[in-house]
Amino acid sequence: MFFKVKKKLKTIFITGLLITLPIAITLFILKFLFRNLDALSPTFTQLLIRMGVPIPEGYRIPFIGVFMTLFIIFLIGVFVNNIFGRQLVLLGEMIVQKIPFFRRIYSGTKQIVSSFTSVDTKSFNMVVLIEFPRRGAYALGFVTSESKGEIQKKTADNVLNVFVPTTPNPTSGFLIFSPPEELIELSMTIEEGVKYVISGGIVDPIATKEFQKKQDVD
Repeated sequence: MFFKVKKKLKTIFITGLLITLPIAITLFILKFLFRNLDALSPTFTQLLIRMGVPIPEGYRIPFIGVFMTLFIIFLIGVFVNNIFGRQLVLLGEMIVQKIPFFRRIYSGTKQIVSSFTSVDTKSFNMVVLIEFPRRGAYALGFVTSESKGEIQKKTADNVLNVFVPTTPNPTSGFLIFSPPEELIELSMTIEEGVKYVISGGIVDPIATKEFQKKQDVD
């Protein structure tokens, strides 16, 4: 009886943790961003006063730091989208790559951001397991399309184009041409597959779903 109660309490606690932890982390990140970005509000308020805007001395406009920072990021995006801006960014990255410690931080941060913003999940049809890079070892891949043209003519069987991404950056990887019968189709969605790759296997969407269903039944 004691062990059943202990197991039930443990299950309830884990369920609460799975619900509470993502919410707490999200609120923490949002609080951190707004607090640090809005710390620039006095600076932008003083700038508006110097520009002639009738603002009482010492008055702080709420959230102006957040809005102005987002606006500056937007302007940087507009600037970088032209040829001159892109060339200037390339020059800046070349300089950064020559700074030993800073280049590691910059490259790592850029890789993580690119992982979330550059993955075109619409190009993927389904998530599969494929034996790669050797027999007996499996890798997670995404079927993109059927092989056509010269590649199809040179193979004995019909083959599919399978993109095997790298971790934690799924924007790079390997293109494998495989017969359909050598692929193991998975039930996870494309988005879940991408999350699985980015997390290095830490986030298992199927296991999470099964756990939640089990809790609902109990």
